[in-house]
Amino acid sequence: MQPECTPWIRLGTEARHAEGGLLQGLNFAVKDVFAVAGHTNAAGNPDWLNTHKPAVKHSAAVERLLGSGAKLHGMTHTDELMFSLNGENVHYGTPPNPIAPGHIPGGSSSGSASAVASGEVDFGLGTDTAGSVRIPSSFCGICGFRPTHGGVPMDGVIPLAPAFDTVGWMARRASTLLQVGRVLLEKPLDDGGKFARMMLPVEAWAAAEPGCAESLRGALESFGPLGAFESIHMTDGELAAWAGIFRTIQGYEIWSAHGAWITAQHPRFGPGIAERFAWTATITEGAYREASQLQQAIAARLEALLGSEGVLVLPTAPCGAPVIGLPGEEIEMTRTRILQLSCIAGLGGLPQVTLPLAKTDGLPVGLSLIAGRGQDLKLLRWAADIEASMKPAAAAVINQIQ
Repeated sequence: MQPECTPWIRLGTEARHAEGGLLQGLNFAVKDVFAVAGHTNAAGNPDWLNTHKPAVKHSAAVERLLGSGAKLHGMTHTDELMFSLNGENVHYGTPPNPIAPGHIPGGSSSGSASAVASGEVDFGLGTDTAGSVRIPSSFCGICGFRPTHGGVPMDGVIPLAPAFDTVGWMARRASTLLQVGRVLLEKPLDDGGKFARMMLPVEAWAAAEPGCAESLRGALESFGPLGAFESIHMTDGELAAWAGIFRTIQGYEIWSAHGAWITAQHPRFGPGIAERFAWTATITEGAYREASQLQQAIAARLEALLGSEGVLVLPTAPCGAPVIGLPGEEIEMTRTRILQLSCIAGLGGLPQVTLPLAKTDGLPVGLSLIAGRGQDLKLLRWAADIEASMKPAAAAVINQIQ
C-alpha cells in the first residue's frame, strides 16, 4: 500500500498578488504543471524535475488569478505527467482524501483536490484531459469544473493531449467556482437565461454502479431546482466505443507531446504509467486520423442535442473512491469504466460541472451537468443557484461531506 503524503510542494519563491479584485481574500493551490516564476515543475516525476528549468514567468491562468487578488498558497502533487486518474504516485506518495481516509483522492489533480477538501485553500487549480479535475472532485466530495475546450488559455501549462487539455478548478462551493470562472474564462458569454431541457443519458447511468446510480437518482428528486427530466439515448451503441475513440486520440497526442523526451531520458515511471506510455507509442497516424473524424461527428451530435438550452445530467464517476493500493488490474478496470463517463465532455469540447450531491456506501459521489459549448458561466451560475436553493435534507448531506 502506498503511503499518504501531504498534498503540498512548497514554493521557494513569492508570487505577488494584487491587493484588490474579484478574488480578493481567497487563496488557492496550483497543480504542479502550471508555470510559476522561479519554480521548476516536477509534473509528478523526479526525472522531469531534473531535466527542466525554473519558469521565467507565470502561466496565463495563474497570472489572471493573482491579478484578481487571489493569494497563491502553494504547489500541489499530481500523477506522473498527468497520465492517471487515481492519485497514487510511486515517487511522491498519495495525497490524502480528507472525506474518505484510506481511499484514493483521484487524479491527476490529486493534490489540489486534497487541499480543497481539507479546507486548506478556497479553491484549487488543475488540468482536466480525461477527467483529472472532475474525478478527484467526485471522490473527495467537492465541486469541480471543466470548461469549454479552449475556454481558458493553456499558456504556461505542461500539455498532455492538446485536443482535450483544459484548465479546470475545484472548490467546496459552486458559488466559488462561479467566482473563479468570471476571472479565468477567456471570452465569457452572457450567463443569463435558463436551461430548458434536462436529459438523462441512458448509457451514462447504466455505466455507474447500481448503488451509485440509485443514490444520485435520489438526489434528482431531493436536491435543487433541476426541473423535469427526459431519458435519452445519446449514442448509437455503447459508451465503450466513445471511450475507445477518446483513448486513441489522447494516446497519439500524448506520444507526440512527450515521446521524444521519454526516448531521450528513459524516465523512471511507476507501475501502470510506464505501460500506458509504451502503449501510446504504438498508435498509428492512420488510427489517429480515423478516430479524429469520428470525434468530429460525435461533437456535432452533442452540439445539436444540447444547443444553448440543453443539459446532460449524469454520474460524474461510476463509483465512490476506491481504497488505496488496489492491484494494477483493478485500477485499470476502474479507469476504463471512468473513461466511459468522462470522455463525453472531452469528445464534445463541452463544459461540465460536478456537484457533491450524494453518498454511496458512505463515500461521496458527484452529479454532473454538461452544457453546450460556450455555456460555461451560465452553467456555473445555474450550479450556484442549485446549491443556494437546496432543500434542508440535501444541505445536510453536503455538510456531512464537507
